[in-house]
Amino acid sequence: MLEKPAATSVAIADVIARRWSPVALDPHRPVSHDQLLALLEAARWAPSCFGDEPWRYLVWDRFTDAAGWQQAFECLAEGNQIWVKNAPVLLLSVAMANFGHNNKPNRWAQHDTGAASENLCLQATALGLAAHQMGGFDPEQAKAAFNIPADHTCMAMIAVGYPGAANTLSEALQVREQAPRQRKPLAQIAFAGVWGQGIA
Repeated sequence: MLEKPAATSVAIADVIARRWSPVALDPHRPVSHDQLLALLEAARWAPSCFGDEPWRYLVWDRFTDAAGWQQAFECLAEGNQIWVKNAPVLLLSVAMANFGHNNKPNRWAQHDTGAASENLCLQATALGLAAHQMGGFDPEQAKAAFNIPADHTCMAMIAVGYPGAANTLSEALQVREQAPRQRKPLAQIAFAGVWGQGIA
């Protein structure tokens, strides 16, 4: 398994440093039902505005629901299908449009759904699994295929599985898989009191 821990400027929690988004997945090794429930339980305990929990997840397991998994797979962009074909599990995160307590628009729903999905990805890392979120899919196709309410927002497809060998990928994907991880410096993303004044 290829490890690519983050090269951080200060120490951070190990599970965060180890989380990344590989594309090489083992096509033969299923994710257990208990593991899948642990991922969803981690998502369930994310914070949300008013405690509304606006996230919903559709789940497809290639080993137990091949037809459903294939339908979800067909919603993906071609560039993602190249490697997702090996993923044993696909999930779709969906943000609900309105608050449950007053049915008014929840402008924080997408933010909160992202927080839940990050919890899911961190739990995957803790279990020795890989989770890779994707924006490259057709949300309208997914809505039609899986009866998702029209006012809900399909946020991301998430491929989950055990890490696989990079040498099973195409040459271009091998380069991507083995490239060093990079992030902007803190001073470009965090400001001390005034916009643009990078934190030291």
